Amino acid sequence: MPTALLVTFGAIMLGAALGNRIARSDGVQVERTLWLVIGIAVLAARAAFARQYWSQYAAEPWRLIDVRDGGFRPAAGVAAALIAAAWLAGRRPAQRKAVLAGVVAGALLWVAGTVTLTLYPSSGRLPDLTLTDLTGTAVPLSTFAGKPVVVNLWASWCPPCRREMPVLESAQRTTPGVAFVFANQGESAETVSTYLKAESLVLKNMLLDPSGSVAAAANAPGLPTTLFFDAAGNLVDRRMGELSPATLAQRLERLLALPAAPASGSDPVTKEPQ
Repeated sequence: MPTALLVTFGAIMLGAALGNRIARSDGVQVERTLWLVIGIAVLAARAAFARQYWSQYAAEPWRLIDVRDGGFRPAAGVAAALIAAAWLAGRRPAQRKAVLAGVVAGALLWVAGTVTLTLYPSSGRLPDLTLTDLTGTAVPLSTFAGKPVVVNLWASWCPPCRREMPVLESAQRTTPGVAFVFANQGESAETVSTYLKAESLVLKNMLLDPSGSVAAAANAPGLPTTLFFDAAGNLVDRRMGELSPATLAQRLERLLALPAAPASGSDPVTKEPQ
């Protein structure tokens, strides 16, 4: 789960816990009201994201209900929660103190967490590791430095990896300004080639990482994991879990908005044990 969503869920849990504690001390019940506010917030956050990236959902609108892609606008959710809480507090005076305290506390935690993530973004560098392509040719990851790089860690036995492959294939075809690298984790060239042929996938930069060295260097806890590096080789974002067309488009927008060239004199990669 993305860190930003973890912060959001943490804020929801804190707000609900505080609101319920105050309610119990006042002898009232607010759990239903708090969960109503939370539901409104989640729907608003999802709707705001879907509105911004509707072109990505239009062909497959069923993707809107698959919230596993992490496509939310938390700011819209917080705003909706504050409005809903104010309205409900006005209609239910006995619950006013607990509801407002819970929602405001959750909103403040979300703001603090979001500011912290902005000041201290994802850290890391494009690892200086050498993988092999499907023909056995050595390919250093440093080959791709100098432009934004998206590294997808995947395996053919992983269902969400398989589901997101067509999304990444399309993005690779339509976003020439970004280098997409596919680092298969632990499978043979024959297995990967058979899978790509069976699924009619045409992917450039398909590499083999039999020992999982990239996952280890990036501290990736599972598959699929997608790493986003700027042109200077800095890790600026990561996604643990399946990418939808909309959430990939969101991250590519952010990536392409960053400086297009590495800083003068900077080393594009960080050395890692081979």
